[in-house]
Amino acid sequence: MESPSTERSALVAGGTERWTRRGFRLVLGTMVYNMIEAVVALWAGYRAGSIALIGFGLDSFIEITAGAVLLWRMTVQLRGAEEERVERAERRVRRFVGVTFFGLAAYVAVDSLWTLWTREAPAESLIGIALAIASLIIMPLIAFGKMRTADAMGSKALRAEAKETLACSYLSFTLLVGLVLNALAGWWWADPVAALIMVPWLIHEGKEGFEDEEKEEND
Repeated sequence: MESPSTERSALVAGGTERWTRRGFRLVLGTMVYNMIEAVVALWAGYRAGSIALIGFGLDSFIEITAGAVLLWRMTVQLRGAEEERVERAERRVRRFVGVTFFGLAAYVAVDSLWTLWTREAPAESLIGIALAIASLIIMPLIAFGKMRTADAMGSKALRAEAKETLACSYLSFTLLVGLVLNALAGWWWADPVAALIMVPWLIHEGKEGFEDEEKEEND
């Protein structure tokens, strides 16, 4: 007969596995959506000559890469790897997600400054507007689902990736604002200015992935 402590450990392990599988499905679903988003944005951006839409599509590919690495981390845990190995995978993913935040910040800064310099306004694109609206609705829901799952798993890597999903929501908002204001009021500069406001937050989140690891090593 199993002791109460053994039964509790089994329940905890089962709960962790259940949340990990849920996180796996959330990340995989995000990757599928991002792939569709990237293809549509690049196609619409090419047709409209819109730097903002093309950049939005490239950002989706950055998120796909981060998601793929996070899936690897979850697979390690689901295969019953030792806790030390899972922790090593967790740290690697947090570093990688941190790097992708820096990459995303660089993309936003360069793309926005280039748009301001060339004065190339986002072209009117109904497909782009529809895509931005869809992402603005879907991405926050996925992000909050990931954050809840990350808390249940105790995974800082998943929480960091969830914040990247929220960043995509903000980009969707700035893309929508830029496309709509340009179409209605001719304010071509609205999109790049709004996107530049996001850069300090992206850099801060990227640094957190490395600062957390330094704190753990010093403990």
